Amino acid sequence: MLVFTVNLLDRKRRLLVEHIDALRVAVAATRRDYPFKIDAFVVLPNHLHAVWTLPDGDADFWAGNSSADGDFGERA
Repeated sequence: MLVFTVNLLDRKRRLLVEHIDALRVAVAATRRDYPFKIDAFVVLPNHLHAVWTLPDGDADFWAGNSSADGDFGERA
């Protein structure tokens, strides 16, 4: 199980809630490439908290997280 927080560089921005649809699409696209279970996901205006469970034997968390981050950045 992975518990992590992602913050916007500019904490005054509200990109995560202003572009929530882009975030949903980015996470869904990432799950197609890097299957994981979302146990919890909290989106706030300038940061998010998540709890993910990776498949057994898969320790490549950062590949999936980086993919979602890049995909969201392109969409937002």
